[in-house]
Amino acid sequence: MLTIDERITGGLWGLLVGDALGVPYEFHEPHNLPRHAAIEMVPPWGFQRAHARVAPGTWSDDGAHALILLVSLLACKQLDLDDFGQRMLEWYTNGYMAVDNDMFDVGIQTTHALRALAQGQPAATAGPDHERANGNGSLMRVLPLALWHRGSDTELVQDAHTQSLVTHGHSRSQVCCALYCLWARQMLWGNPDPWQHAVHMLRSIYDRNSPFSVELEQSICPDNPPEGQGTGYVIDCLHSARLAVQAGNYEKVVKAAIALGHDTDTTACVAGGIAGIRDGMNAIPERWRKQLRGQALFEPLLQQLLQRHQDKI
Repeated sequence: MLTIDERITGGLWGLLVGDALGVPYEFHEPHNLPRHAAIEMVPPWGFQRAHARVAPGTWSDDGAHALILLVSLLACKQLDLDDFGQRMLEWYTNGYMAVDNDMFDVGIQTTHALRALAQGQPAATAGPDHERANGNGSLMRVLPLALWHRGSDTELVQDAHTQSLVTHGHSRSQVCCALYCLWARQMLWGNPDPWQHAVHMLRSIYDRNSPFSVELEQSICPDNPPEGQGTGYVIDCLHSARLAVQAGNYEKVVKAAIALGHDTDTTACVAGGIAGIRDGMNAIPERWRKQLRGQALFEPLLQQLLQRHQDKI
């Protein structure tokens, strides 16, 4: 039985390794990807990898934004949208929390939001809130909130909603973030059926007539069997991760996520974080842990996160 510390460590490592592993394969159709056994940090010879100038083992905007959320939570001891937004702007302008300070990938909706922030828009209203602005940018970064949070499920859901507003303001993105955080929390606690328990809890929190409940039941449809195409659409990303998590151990999970093609780094990041919580860091192949770049950026944050848990005990 894994300890909470082992699960927290596995979750943070799992999302970063999954992200970095998926970076070279981004934008490819599934049929153009290497076979599962050949999916590695360094792709097979001759494969036309995405972001070819980026060294293997480098996390993308997914990992950087997750770490920015974590460092903001640790520094402010609460979710502070203004602080989080300013740190996101520092990433956008100077590569804050990116390996080598290299900001090599950014989503469309996130770009719009950060430009609005730079022009003085409040962080709470910076994220586009129309229905077509439901990329996976707030989902890909939210896991540290679940690893950090001490509050009730209702408070965790509210904070998951709130952190999404900085870049993705629509209720659909907020609900996906909330469901993912509850899923991660149940995985942290070792619940044998974490997804279904998370769905049950979310249903009990939402008012049946609220737009959040409507999105949960009519858009996300959490009782359906998992299926996904690995795209950047927030609901597909969540279901793709859920599908990948069923593949087996951590290595099989992130390879299954990447094999879906398209937004490979984000699908592997979202699925890898959950699989890391479930399996612990030691389940992440050592070769990938050694190849992950930027460890000096996140290891101090991980130690602070673990200390926070110890202080609670």
